[in-house]
Amino acid sequence: MTSPSPTIAPYRSQLPPTREGFGRLLRAEWSKFWTVRVWVLVLVVAAAVTVLISQLAASGSSVSSGGAPVTLAPDGAQVTDSFRFVHQPLAGDGSVTVRVSDLKGLGGRDPEPWAKAGIIIKQSTEAGSQYAALMVTPDHGVRMQWNFTQDKAGSGASGDPRWLRLTRTSTQLTGYESADGSDWTKVGSVTLPDLAGTTQAGLFVATPLHNNLRRSFGGTSETAGSTNITASFDHLALSGGARGAAWTSTDVGAPAPNAPAPNASDPNASGAPQSGPAHPEPGTTRVSASGVYTVAGTGDIAPDETGPDVIQMSFQGVFVAVVFMVALGALFITTEYKRGMIRTTFTATPRRTRVLTAKALVIGGVTFAVSLVATAITFPLAQSTMRSNGFKPPVYPDLSLLDTTALRAIVGSAALLSLVAVLALAAGAILRNSAAAITVVVVLVILPQILAFALPLPVGQWLLKLTPAAAFAVQQGATYYPQVDHNCLPESGCYPLAPWNGLAVLCAYVVVALALAAWRLRRRDV
Repeated sequence: MTSPSPTIAPYRSQLPPTREGFGRLLRAEWSKFWTVRVWVLVLVVAAAVTVLISQLAASGSSVSSGGAPVTLAPDGAQVTDSFRFVHQPLAGDGSVTVRVSDLKGLGGRDPEPWAKAGIIIKQSTEAGSQYAALMVTPDHGVRMQWNFTQDKAGSGASGDPRWLRLTRTSTQLTGYESADGSDWTKVGSVTLPDLAGTTQAGLFVATPLHNNLRRSFGGTSETAGSTNITASFDHLALSGGARGAAWTSTDVGAPAPNAPAPNASDPNASGAPQSGPAHPEPGTTRVSASGVYTVAGTGDIAPDETGPDVIQMSFQGVFVAVVFMVALGALFITTEYKRGMIRTTFTATPRRTRVLTAKALVIGGVTFAVSLVATAITFPLAQSTMRSNGFKPPVYPDLSLLDTTALRAIVGSAALLSLVAVLALAAGAILRNSAAAITVVVVLVILPQILAFALPLPVGQWLLKLTPAAAFAVQQGATYYPQVDHNCLPESGCYPLAPWNGLAVLCAYVVVALALAAWRLRRRDV
């Protein structure tokens, strides 16, 4: 009888138990990226392309230092400050009250939507000096505006005669409106801390240029024509002015060479207020026997939005670098599918969503870090080049890396490149084919930019709102104000969405693509 064989105890490792850690997974994915020299090379080339193409674009951009003089606001911003002004000195506190009616365009045509007629208290008749104004507009009702960039809406009344009152108490100016001259409603109040003791107060009219835009597949033609507006003012009353002082008419912002001396008689009507410096299209002021002032003029009081966006012009290389980032993001996962290595990856880490998350963090982090260095180098180099080509103060600001708008464009451009790489990674996980993933993402990000230049403007703007190409809005440095009509042309670097809103559209695409990729990884075997 044989004795039973002894029972052998199962082997137990003497090492402490471990568990799958996300940190280890991140290190593994980082090692995969770093050890593939081609991927590192593509990343370096993308950074170099960002800098070099941006420099070439900056070198090819120039502006003449000559031309018409520019008007600068007290804060240094370039503005338009040209209008017909009927005024008296206002020493200290006081107010000006008037009823405004009959806004008409030149030749009986409809006035521009942002034409203005109303009352204003201004530091002086010098263009660019600070002010506060209360006005009636044809399409935007009663508005209170001050220092060119600030705008506050009053009532929506535009057609009927409207009473306006603007008061000054120390450095505070307050606007009121009324339908009948008895019951007044406050529109707004503003403090102008550096307002002089004696200011100029009175009536004004102004109207922006009429813009004509023709757009076709062959290109875009944009022209601006001079316009004129007339308005009637009655029940004019000024408290705080010099007793017995006469009303004087001045074309603020008009060039003065070979002009008649200020306060020469206005040839438009006998007994009318006096005229100031000459203007290519001088305004007119007529006063009836009953004291009704009919004032006509051109020009505008608003921010000047006609200049190029020197911040956006500094990042032209980012558009080309997108292609490299798309290829890098797609290859980071499709290469494993092509070589069959993805089975090993999922065997080591069965939780596939964790693998996708780790890959997204690695490719997103690496591309953001390198892109941030590239865009931080790109911006000051491009700015220096453009300054040497005429884009210099005072017309164009001297911007540094730490200026808020510039810093947003630098960080935002790096985030754009990083998000595009993650989007390509998700597309690669969904399609499992390098060429298909790269093509899809390039079509989504690059093609809308190209089509927007050729398609009708409304269609092009919708493309730049609804596709990932909206993210390029983060490079915008120009500020567009709602009280100024402008044509937002893609070829001029203007995007229909605000900078961070445009980047948010790309973020939404990335989130959806990653969710689809995670679903597909769980549902389909490798």
